[in-house]
Amino acid sequence: MAYEFKNSKGVGYYLHSKDVLLKGGRKQTIYYFARDVRPGAMDAVPAGYTVQETAKTGMPILKKK
Repeated sequence: MAYEFKNSKGVGYYLHSKDVLLKGGRKQTIYYFARDVRPGAMDAVPAGYTVQETAKTGMPILKKK
């Protein structure tokens, strides 16, 4: 089951992760929220991160603790 965050407006967002290759050849994991479940959906928030809602748009973002 994918991790779901409901914002103050009641809209649900699902947490996803993806490994990307940067220009210098380094691999990095990125995290993003989407309104639907896609490949790469995560079951929980990664260790060391918290979910916050942006004041302007209501979109969830991950912040390091």
